[in-house]
Amino acid sequence: MMSRDSVKIRGSADTSYLHQTIDKMIWEFMEKEQIPGLTLAIVQAPYIPRVVGYGLSDEQQRRLASPNTLWPIGPISQAFTAVAVMQLYEAGKLDINDPLGRYIADLPPAWQNITVPQLLRHASGIADYRRHENWKPFREWTFTELISLAAEEDLHFNPGSDVELSATNFLLLTEIIEAASGQTYHDFVTEKQIDFLGLQHTGFTEDLAKFKQEDLTQSANVHQVFKQNKLFIDPTETAASYDEKGTAVQNICSSALKGFADIWASAQDVSYWDIALAGSVLIHEAENRSLIYAPWTLPDGRQVPAVAGWHFYHHRGLMDIKGSVPGYSAFLSRFTDASELVCVTLLCNKEGIDFTNLGRRIAAAFGDLLATNYNDNNLFLYEGQFPAEETVKRLEDELKRRNIPLFAKFDHAENARQVGLELRPTTVMVFGSPSVGTALMQADQSVSLELPLKIAVWEDEAGSTWLAFPWLSKLAGEYSLSDSSVINKMQYLLEDLVRRAGSIY
Repeated sequence: MMSRDSVKIRGSADTSYLHQTIDKMIWEFMEKEQIPGLTLAIVQAPYIPRVVGYGLSDEQQRRLASPNTLWPIGPISQAFTAVAVMQLYEAGKLDINDPLGRYIADLPPAWQNITVPQLLRHASGIADYRRHENWKPFREWTFTELISLAAEEDLHFNPGSDVELSATNFLLLTEIIEAASGQTYHDFVTEKQIDFLGLQHTGFTEDLAKFKQEDLTQSANVHQVFKQNKLFIDPTETAASYDEKGTAVQNICSSALKGFADIWASAQDVSYWDIALAGSVLIHEAENRSLIYAPWTLPDGRQVPAVAGWHFYHHRGLMDIKGSVPGYSAFLSRFTDASELVCVTLLCNKEGIDFTNLGRRIAAAFGDLLATNYNDNNLFLYEGQFPAEETVKRLEDELKRRNIPLFAKFDHAENARQVGLELRPTTVMVFGSPSVGTALMQADQSVSLELPLKIAVWEDEAGSTWLAFPWLSKLAGEYSLSDSSVINKMQYLLEDLVRRAGSIY
């Protein structure tokens, strides 16, 4: 574990971590992931002391990522839906224990008695319409059309007995919200959250036209209107994403991911809304907030560290919500313990980006209590959501699913017990593909010392589970490997493995 001569506390002007500035962390991450533009916002409640843009929010029009840039916040939208449900519950307009059939007609019989908590917890068993071959994100959909896609499959499990992420759950919640409120989902969320909090840079896809921005194609991609019109000083602009051929990625229609991933916002607005979650501003009663901001237990005794898209961790009060839509990725982590109150928002115009590791390192720059307590410069670290033993089993299953040979499993805790010593759960998994490793050794046989690949899983003294492996990017330099493409693929494989093993969604 890392040791420090002094403990960085709230209010420190030093916002570096392990001798790396936040700017350096982000720049290196953007280089590695080839991210064109990104906005970061930091909360130290009740303050938002840092909001900064990096790179380009629109590569072709050369627009800069800025505090005012609007990005699709993807699955973070689920959290807005969950807040709306609890607001109606507190207003006495919705009983969360009522069955679906009370609010929505013409549903499949097997869905009729599914409850609101089961939808919020992704515990309904209803299929995800996004998995249907006919679903497309770039067209308008009706509620009935999407429900018909999901209804083609039987329930994946008995409602309340397991967990499986499904956009259909949150589509159904939006319909319940409309039935209980007498308003459209769009209008209810706009009134009770967006307008109520005064969020000037937040809206649904259909609202984007109200954010006036200059057409830079008319001026060689150089801003001009701000010289005559003060409204275009420090402009609010929507981000753009492009595919590998340079074709613009279409904006997803709100109706295609209604209630699940249909909101655009600036990182600063996400942070402001996030602060409102901390107390009774949006959801008044603590017991109601705990229904969507705390783990829960299945009938068979398994604890589920997730609700409404949120992931919960053993670290006190830590939760995050994240994911992608075509062209974009989003991340929000919250350290909600009273001694910490730090939140990190990261939004960018490339899909498939997991900011969890970077977000933890950025948070650590604002206080040592938020750090992993290990050497993040040498190790890729990921805090898992499950006990160590279950995490090892999940990792084994994932390797088997991918047909990756497991060469050895070293249970160091069991080895310690056999010689009369005690050690918290600590396991190292050794695995790999000879076809991949051989290519590296053909270039430099000494790299054999680094192979096969390894992932360690352990439980720390606070009870948190960690998955870790050495950063493979250093191998290219240390072993003079001119072609690092294989190493990059191995790095991404290991990152994906630890996410799959350590995360419920």
